[in-house]
Amino acid sequence: METERPIIIRPSRDDDVEPMLAIYRRHIRHGIEAGVEDTGTPQPDDLKDRRKNLRSRKLPHLVATSGGAVVGYAYVVLFRKRPAYRFTVKHSIYVHHEHLGRGIGRLLMQALIDACAAAGFRQMIGYIDAENSASLVLHERFGFARVGLLPGVAYRYGKWSDSVMVQRSLGAGATQPIG
Repeated sequence: METERPIIIRPSRDDDVEPMLAIYRRHIRHGIEAGVEDTGTPQPDDLKDRRKNLRSRKLPHLVATSGGAVVGYAYVVLFRKRPAYRFTVKHSIYVHHEHLGRGIGRLLMQALIDACAAAGFRQMIGYIDAENSASLVLHERFGFARVGLLPGVAYRYGKWSDSVMVQRSLGAGATQPIG
């Protein structure tokens, strides 16, 4: 009987870029019907530059590995570019389709929350496809509240889809001023 290899969460590296892009491309391809051009998928150099920029701002960009292979990744960006929003981040998590249901999203989420709280961020925001019940449940388990519904913001497979906006406080959240 073969045992599952442990999942390791660590900061991403340049040599993780290709596997991360493969995971991302599959998510995008399966999010829209065939024949719709995807013009927003980053190229390897774009992702390397993004990682460098995030690192310089102390924003986490993490990967989950199993047996040395990248099986998921997660990162945050600033929620808005204006200085007033400097304590709020927006997160994204992607898990390889062959590794769904193994707890990888949960491990990445916990690592993101811990890293963001340690860096002094106070709020974490996410946008989730309203039909992605697994992601909605995961976020609820981590204390995210549904704070908004964006009706009809995505068009795929011949119908309009909604997005759910979720939010979670980190550290002291909005209860204390920055000291």
